Amino acid sequence: MIRCVSTLIFFLALTFVLLPFQLIGLTFRLPIQRTIPHWYHRLLCAVIGIRVREIGQRSKQFPLLILSNHASWLDIVVITALTPAVFIAKKEVASWPLFGWLAKLQRSVFIDRKRRHKTGAATRQIADRLLGGDAVVLFAEGTSSDGNRTLPFRSALIGAVHHAVASSTHHDAVSVQPLSLAYVSLGGVPIGRASRERVAWYGDTDLAPHLIGVLSAGAVDVVVSWGEAVAYGVGADRKQIARDAEVAVRHLRLGTLVGACALAVPES
Repeated sequence: MIRCVSTLIFFLALTFVLLPFQLIGLTFRLPIQRTIPHWYHRLLCAVIGIRVREIGQRSKQFPLLILSNHASWLDIVVITALTPAVFIAKKEVASWPLFGWLAKLQRSVFIDRKRRHKTGAATRQIADRLLGGDAVVLFAEGTSSDGNRTLPFRSALIGAVHHAVASSTHHDAVSVQPLSLAYVSLGGVPIGRASRERVAWYGDTDLAPHLIGVLSAGAVDVVVSWGEAVAYGVGADRKQIARDAEVAVRHLRLGTLVGACALAVPES
């Protein structure tokens, strides 16, 4: 608990120190509105004890849509620590105490998944971020999983690719890059199938107890694998984009987890 409390104190102190600078960046649309969240999450990774092994690299091509699996609230910390990014979040997140406020400061795009007739407005909003120079992260499963599997990727919001290309006078394609996150150990102990829920936050799990449990457990090891970015034009099939990215993420995660299991087996 001492470790947990000290981490929370640092988190609050860091947040309020950087808050004025982020507000200035947002108000005047300065580049620091992207770089402050990046360095903020890098510091959080160091304090929480998140150790990231990165395989591959983020595409340097823009516009860039990143399609990732989703297992935990830690995903946002990890991804933003690696690269400045904007996230697509469900509308309910905006009303969460503290975390909704932080999501707004990071310029998240809030969408209402329950009202399909609003999908067009959501994809146009995402397209605006893409054309504005942001790397946009979509957790394509539509929800967080138990960390042991990759759920089917949903394609509705990938329609932002078409909106971006159709409304741009400078771009004839959007790069779509698969991203895999796999948590492989907690507190120095390899995470097996049965214990992965200690890191994964999904279903009806309460956030506060889960957060305290992760912060108290010690170092978290995560492997982040970037797939090959593919450029798609206005005629691309969004469902095919989703299927291709899902297959790529499944392959990347499987390779990571198999490798982690092999390393965890002691030599005879």
